[in-house]
Amino acid sequence: MDSKDYYGILGVAEDAPTEEIKRAYRKLARRYHPDVSDEAEAEARFKEVAEAWEVLGDDEKRAAYDAFRKGGDPFAGRGPGGGFSSGGFDAGDMGDAAGFSEFFRSMFGGGGFKGGFGDGGFADVGRDLHVRLPITLEESFAGSEQTLNLSIPEVDAQGRMQRQPRNLRVKIPAGVTDGQQIRLQGQGAGSPRGRGDLYVEIQLVPHPRYAVDGRDLTMRVPIAPWEAALGASIQVDTLGGRVSVKVPAGTTTGSRLRLRGRGLPGKPPGDQFLEFEITVPKQLSAKERELYEALAKASSFDAREAKR
Repeated sequence: MDSKDYYGILGVAEDAPTEEIKRAYRKLARRYHPDVSDEAEAEARFKEVAEAWEVLGDDEKRAAYDAFRKGGDPFAGRGPGGGFSSGGFDAGDMGDAAGFSEFFRSMFGGGGFKGGFGDGGFADVGRDLHVRLPITLEESFAGSEQTLNLSIPEVDAQGRMQRQPRNLRVKIPAGVTDGQQIRLQGQGAGSPRGRGDLYVEIQLVPHPRYAVDGRDLTMRVPIAPWEAALGASIQVDTLGGRVSVKVPAGTTTGSRLRLRGRGLPGKPPGDQFLEFEITVPKQLSAKERELYEALAKASSFDAREAKR
């Protein structure tokens, strides 16, 4: 069975540490984010990058993926009997290679199940399953509906396990945060005596402009030297639309301004913080140079002394 080269997708070596993989993922996610990229097939590449991070960013999934690529046992060393020790899958339940192939696709290509059925209890009561769902910050802000295409394990009355395809619509509430779980009752692994639940864990993909902390957002805002010195009224973006903001006179790089309630919705809603960065022109016209030179002669301001 062929597998995707997730290391190649992210452009990292197979022995790259997790932090390096995370940096590569964030860089590519910003590059191909559908809201900012004009590149051909940006959306497809964005999803491919998110899928690679879903596997390589998780130590357990990465180890199984590495073992699979090398032709080894992806389940080795993962708890008694070869299964995942904390709710994974037991290799003994997978049967033939076709069964394993189906499992592998569901684990690495369909969201990454973390529910388990390797301890003998699954056939009695079913099992809860967990899957991660990457969404954009805009989808979190407005709320959305997503479709999950999954392969769910089912055990019949004779104790035989099969995997059944299932398409589930998931309603994402506005203001959902990274790591938050949505419970779909009765949509987990099934057995003759019951069915578990499916827990959908939200994973916010990195945004090219906003840093996220819970429901709070931070955005860097470039301002001109004269806007920083004199103060100004400027337009800035928020997830809810553009707003007018007053830059106080004497603003320095790193100064922050809070827009109350402009973060992700909730009770209470988050805030949006503006972090100002003074940006100077790379090229000056003759008139601009003349004015800067006149200011330099007239001003007694010493930037080095001011920093002491």
